[in-house]
Amino acid sequence: MTDDSPVGRVSAPSALGSNTRLNPGDLWDGAVALYVSARPKVTKPMSTTYAADKVETRYVTTGSATYAYRRMGPTGGVPLVMVLRFRGTIDYWDPALLDVLAAERDVIVFDNRGLGYSSGTPATSVEDLADGVVDFLDGLGVGEADLLGWSLGGYVSQGVALKRPKLVRRLVIAGSAPGGAVPNMPRMSAQTWQVATKPENVDEDFLYLFFPADEAGRRAGLASLRRLDTRLAGAKSGVNPQALAAQIQAVATFGGYWHRIEELAQPILIANGAHDVMIDPWGSWAMSQKLPNTKLVIYGDAGHGFLFQHAEDFGREVLAFLR
Repeated sequence: MTDDSPVGRVSAPSALGSNTRLNPGDLWDGAVALYVSARPKVTKPMSTTYAADKVETRYVTTGSATYAYRRMGPTGGVPLVMVLRFRGTIDYWDPALLDVLAAERDVIVFDNRGLGYSSGTPATSVEDLADGVVDFLDGLGVGEADLLGWSLGGYVSQGVALKRPKLVRRLVIAGSAPGGAVPNMPRMSAQTWQVATKPENVDEDFLYLFFPADEAGRRAGLASLRRLDTRLAGAKSGVNPQALAAQIQAVATFGGYWHRIEELAQPILIANGAHDVMIDPWGSWAMSQKLPNTKLVIYGDAGHGFLFQHAEDFGREVLAFLR
């Protein structure tokens, strides 16, 4: 069942790391404070050359929500479902990465319940976010999928695999970690938290959060940000105060999956940037040491946004892993 009247919302940028601890009583006030500004200024885009920018937004309705999604690439086979970061929507996937993946795979990007173009009540826990993924896939009639989760989406994808192991064929965990009491896991710095929660973010904030602090990282980051402009220039979706408060609560109350990590039996590709200031790559390393069914890839010149900085290389790494 389709719905041609998505809810329009203002978007808000950035992401949270797994070691952030907040006072749940302050969640709503904090969300409103973060929401006061519109999404970052978008540079007027040139005509896009990316096929992903031309894919229409579609909708599927379940008993709990109407989900917005885009589907691209060859049909048939096991689809690759992309699970997004904190405060992200389907407009924030870099089309350079999507085009590489969709050259071989049936790729699906979507907004979870109450986020972006999707309706429904926003999830207040990582487990609820995982339920949203399952509900969406059930609504599409997908009985088996590969999941690629970035940042918070990495936690959510692990939750889906633990909840419905037969639904998930293979996992790609990007810029994430198991969460929980990972031994010796560094905490997010106060400076990173301050930048991530600024009332208004500009390009410099995204560069700090997602890309390394050198000239090459800056060039790659700006190039990725400009690739997002095509979708963001016409975007009418985002994360409203209620949804933002719900996501903050989900992160603040997440106990992690470190104590259950060995239950993940699927083949897993774990990847991160060596200079990730959001979720330290130590979490990726620790995860790989607990699971013999993993491959670990670390980009020595990249940070949290390594998958956009190295869209071609990482995209091909994912395709090779999923074959």
